[in-house]
Amino acid sequence: MESLAVLTKSWKEQNLILPIWMDGQHLKVVNQLKLPLQEEIIEVQSVGQLADIIRTMTLRGSGAIGISGAYGILLAAYLSKGSKEAIREAGQLLKSTRPTAVNLMKTVDELLAHAEKLPSNEVVAGMEEKVVEILIKQLDFEHALGAYGAELIEDGDTILTHCHSGALAGSGYGGRALSVIRTAWEQGKKIHVFTSETRPYLQGARITAYELQKFGIPHTLITDGMSGYLMELGQIQKVVVGSDRVAANGDLLNKVGTYMHALAANDNGIPFYTATSSHTVDFTLKEGMNIGVEYRDSEEVTHLNGQRITLAETNAVYPSFDVTPNHLINGIITEKGVIVPEYKKNLMTLNEYEAEETITERN
Repeated sequence: MESLAVLTKSWKEQNLILPIWMDGQHLKVVNQLKLPLQEEIIEVQSVGQLADIIRTMTLRGSGAIGISGAYGILLAAYLSKGSKEAIREAGQLLKSTRPTAVNLMKTVDELLAHAEKLPSNEVVAGMEEKVVEILIKQLDFEHALGAYGAELIEDGDTILTHCHSGALAGSGYGGRALSVIRTAWEQGKKIHVFTSETRPYLQGARITAYELQKFGIPHTLITDGMSGYLMELGQIQKVVVGSDRVAANGDLLNKVGTYMHALAANDNGIPFYTATSSHTVDFTLKEGMNIGVEYRDSEEVTHLNGQRITLAETNAVYPSFDVTPNHLINGIITEKGVIVPEYKKNLMTLNEYEAEETITERN
């Protein structure tokens, strides 16, 4: 297996937009809060600093958060010269940053379990090798998911996506939703994308539109409340969003606002898909509403770019995710195929690692 340095160099030479990477033993992160007007790179000095970066959404997106967990554990190994105690402490800290992010939990746990198996004098090298394995798997996943999802996209489609589920939310190719869109575009399909701005962090306006511009994909920015009307006008043919977690019954946890897009799509007979990974399906979560959704600081709603936009007495609330019930979802796009209803039964093909031919696709 190639070294981490060789892998990073190879990826930088491709048309990838890396959200996080190692430069030697120095961890670098794109400050997503400054995009698109400023491309700032942060050098991370400690696991605590990385935890703050994840917590404040300076780095965000389920795939990228999972990768950051791997890099965080590796950084702990580097800084502590392979101390398993330091690695365990780093793992607990990282997992506390975004409680809804199942990818982060699973990736960190995978790294922690691997560290425990290594002889003390092989921890650093062993952790680096494991991180390389995870990174390669993530990029392969994005290409495979993109290929399956692109089969659902027709030439001439206009596609709505919500929030940001792209390269900077993954390993650099297209993350989840944008892997589908980018693959369809690279196949020569003449598509157009509506990206909703995604209040209050404006990930759609700041980052999705930024990436679509980088990839040369035609797109139009809309506010979150416009999608239903555009569907009524017949201007949207598909909806493809990412996911932060999928419950065992197919309920989708994604950026707040997703549920409203799904309701509008259902009312207008428009297929609604989520792009996810088998890693993100949480079989311990029976239904989406069983989870405690992460509520963020209400000032993120009452302020914009640090400036108050309401009266001081105005109360606000910010559930950062919502739950889209499975009956509104036409298909769950994964790296193993497109899962269709009945989800309680068909999602088990991922859990049991059955052959791809057991996963059916809906035309």
